[in-house]
Amino acid sequence: MINWFTEQAGSGSLVLAIPVALLAGLVSFFSPCVIPLLPGYLSYATGLSGADLENARRGRMLAGALLFVLGFAVVFIAIGTAAGSLGSWLVDYRRQITTVLGGLTIVLGLMFAGWLPGLQRDWRVHKVPAVGLAAAPLLGFLFGLGWTPCVGPTLGVIFNLSLSEGTAARGAILSGIYALGLGLPFIAASLAYRRALSFFAVVRRHQVLVMRIGGLMLILVGLLMVSGAWDYAVQWLQVRLVNNFRPAV
Repeated sequence: MINWFTEQAGSGSLVLAIPVALLAGLVSFFSPCVIPLLPGYLSYATGLSGADLENARRGRMLAGALLFVLGFAVVFIAIGTAAGSLGSWLVDYRRQITTVLGGLTIVLGLMFAGWLPGLQRDWRVHKVPAVGLAAAPLLGFLFGLGWTPCVGPTLGVIFNLSLSEGTAARGAILSGIYALGLGLPFIAASLAYRRALSFFAVVRRHQVLVMRIGGLMLILVGLLMVSGAWDYAVQWLQVRLVNNFRPAV
């Protein structure tokens, strides 16, 4: 298992794509579609009222957050795996596909930055299950299926990268890394709820800047894909870094 993951993660393309996936997940959390709803998500995931969250037992908070993150991670990884599998069938058209996906990534970046407001529909699932730890994975699953307009563009970029990777395994890894980036702040907030609220309040005051920076990051990735610079960087890493990579025993 370790050797398999090392082989996948050692790919030149994943060396570039994994940091993008992790950062995209983090940026998605700090979007206005997610961070203002954090108390609500944690309340449903733990079965506690908003007033009780500040004095809740850390173990219950952590369990609820982990189960919630697990729920949406299952959705993302499943779709990323499917995207990677589809890419393996289209490997002969890799350059053309990368160009098209790069253009789509640029559009998604413009959406995330708020420069295409007409496309920002609300795709959320509005009905949530009964509260409590047992419902936390289902709530996370619904969150993953819903894809708010702020999460959708960044997640779409990860699926584009998964498709261009050309294997189900790499698609699963990228989607899992994205879920990790999106999930880590939920977990951190469950461990230090009061401090998290204070920190996130500061971030919310600068959400426009966060959205702009995140959108520009996605646009940059799209431009690299369209221009062919992404493939060139992958080849450079494959020759200079990956081929000389030896995992520690």
